[in-house]
Amino acid sequence: MQANRAIAHNQVTYSVSEISSAIKRMVEDNFGHVRVRGEISGWKVAASGHVYLKLKDENALLDAVCWKGVAGKIPFKPEDGLEVTCSGKLTTYPGRSNYQLIIEYMEPAGVGVLMALLEKRKKMLAAEGLFDENRKKSLPRMPQVIGVVTSPTGAVIRDILHRLSDRFPCHVIVWGVAVQGDGAAEQVAKAIDGFNAISGGDVPVPDLIIVARGGGSFEDLWAFNEEVVVRSVAASRIPVISAVGHETDTTLIDYVSDRRAPTPTAAAEIAVPVRADLMVYVAELGNRMLACIASYLKQREDNIAGLARGLPNLNALVDTAIVRIDDWSERLALSLPAAISRKSQLLAVAYAKLQPRNFIQNMDHHGAKLMETGERLARIILRNITEMERRLANASQLLDTVNPVRILERGFVLVRDRKGKVIARAFGVPAGETLELQFFDGVKTVEA
Repeated sequence: MQANRAIAHNQVTYSVSEISSAIKRMVEDNFGHVRVRGEISGWKVAASGHVYLKLKDENALLDAVCWKGVAGKIPFKPEDGLEVTCSGKLTTYPGRSNYQLIIEYMEPAGVGVLMALLEKRKKMLAAEGLFDENRKKSLPRMPQVIGVVTSPTGAVIRDILHRLSDRFPCHVIVWGVAVQGDGAAEQVAKAIDGFNAISGGDVPVPDLIIVARGGGSFEDLWAFNEEVVVRSVAASRIPVISAVGHETDTTLIDYVSDRRAPTPTAAAEIAVPVRADLMVYVAELGNRMLACIASYLKQREDNIAGLARGLPNLNALVDTAIVRIDDWSERLALSLPAAISRKSQLLAVAYAKLQPRNFIQNMDHHGAKLMETGERLARIILRNITEMERRLANASQLLDTVNPVRILERGFVLVRDRKGKVIARAFGVPAGETLELQFFDGVKTVEA
């Protein structure tokens, strides 16, 4: 026991900070940069933007932290339960006596994990109705302006421009983006939103958007499976054609776009018709229109000829009319004297009725009736005037009876407040209220 105590006294004594620093140096020197594979657990984004999580397998658990700048560059959306491979530095945290991994890069652990994540995301977006056929927009028949979202360099944009030039030359606006790697999904989504935000002016509004990328591995095409890209396509007011990868490649943008093209070149073919075919079609329509016009005119001409054959002979019609006019002229010459004789007889009868004697008799008769009517009217008017005078006298007498001035002559007083309102009751009049008393011969002001 004493020997053990002597050995303990001879050993170096460390402070807590010293031993923690020594362990920290040992861990960082021996595990300066490591790759760790594990399942994400407890993924949490702090208010600062830093991410705290744990990596676990069936036997152990490792704390990890991903600083804000690194977390924003992760090329996919991490979540609990996803198996990933992380690269970074192993260090200790003396404040809690534990060790943790400072993550510098994170990627899914294999294609199988990405496939599971893709399937989960696909079900979620489908449940929201973003893939429904009834929400897809029709493509314009002959777009004047086409917006292309792709890498500004490489064979894809050259193939699209060449194909458009051969089939149907139009105005093309290229929005250059990264099509894989960090930030690619955000750039593609921003380009789609940018085309929809154009309001005219110097830059024309596209009639159609093509999102294109050449072939690549499953991981290379992952940017077009990101939720931000899918939602930008779904919110686009402009029809979108997706042309990502080869014919066998499928990404989530293919489900939400208004039309999927197997290749970027096929997207150009879908976007525009063939100019030569249109010219042939227009020429055919012109020939058909001329043939229809000629047929219509021939039909009208035949109808007019048929109607002309059914008309009677013009000379025969004129001759018949001339004969009828001659007949009427003869009849008129014979009937006019007879008509004049009848009218003369009627005039003589009327003249006989207008003799002065008959007129004077009628005047005397109507004059007598007029005098009788005048006398009756005078009697009625006199009777009405007498009755109205009587009724007026009664009304004057009644009005004099209820005249308030007559009441005031008998010693009564009319009380009003400052607003001129008549006060009939003493109840409710506050003390000190100014009142007006109207007598028969004047007005006095008093306080209640």
